[in-house]
Order: sequence, then structure tokens, then C-alpha cells
Amino acid sequence: MILRSHRVSDLDALYRIDQECFPPGISYSREELAGFIRHRSSKTWVAEEEGEIAGFLVAGREAARVGHVITIDIIPKWRRRGIGSALMEVAEAWSRRSGAKLLYLETGETNRVAQRFYQARGYEQVDRIENYYGQGAPAWVMMKLLK
Repeated sequence: MILRSHRVSDLDALYRIDQECFPPGISYSREELAGFIRHRSSKTWVAEEEGEIAGFLVAGREAARVGHVITIDIIPKWRRRGIGSALMEVAEAWSRRSGAKLLYLETGETNRVAQRFYQARGYEQVDRIENYYGQGAPAWVMMKLLK
């Protein structure tokens, strides 16, 4: 696996992956995704396997000591091979270097697979948000204190 910073030329592929990974109302529009990626306080990493983009993660810095995983997307055929863990590791390390003391994310209330993945990495459910996703679905805010 190769982990690298995104390239401007990756946007179309990252958008297609986001559309594949999440249903309408959860997936981002091309413009939203581009905005998150281009934001001056964000960083995007791409994971490549066998010459193709297998997944990516967008994270941002918010308040002085807070990081936010905006999205992590892994193509289904590449899941359960350590790509998500590698992307989370790099995002957590970047957040620490940036001075963040905590990193948080949102995940669908019914997405138990994702919740277990994050819990295994030390994230805890700290808040439930009603109507978070476009079709009224709630989300959990999960947070990890960075050491």
C-alpha cells in the first residue's frame, strides 16, 4: 500500500469513491468534497493498492486543539485489509503534530461496522445528533483523546 497526499487530479476519482461508499444524503456533492479538500485547514491522504486508489481520508483542524475526520472512504473490495487503519493512523499523527488534543468524527447511528472500527481505535460515542444526514438519519459523534 502507498499512502500519499492527494493530488488535484485525484478529485474525480475521490468523488466517485465517495458516491460508491455512501448513499445519497450521506455522500458529498462534488463541490462539497472539493471544498473540504481545498480548505486551508484540511489535509487529504490517498491510499493506493495495485496502482489504483483504494480509499482516502479528509481531516481538518478546527479550534486550536481539535481535529475532525471529515470523511474516510474505502472501496468495498479493499475493506478489511488495513487501509482504513493506515489512513486513521496518518490522520491522528497529523492532528497530534498540529497540536490537537482530540480528534472527532461523525458516523451513522446504524453503521455498527464503522462504530466498532472506531471504538477499536479508542474512539468513544459522546453525542447523538438527530437529523444529521440528508434523509433525517441520526449520527453519533465519536471522539478520541490524542496522546
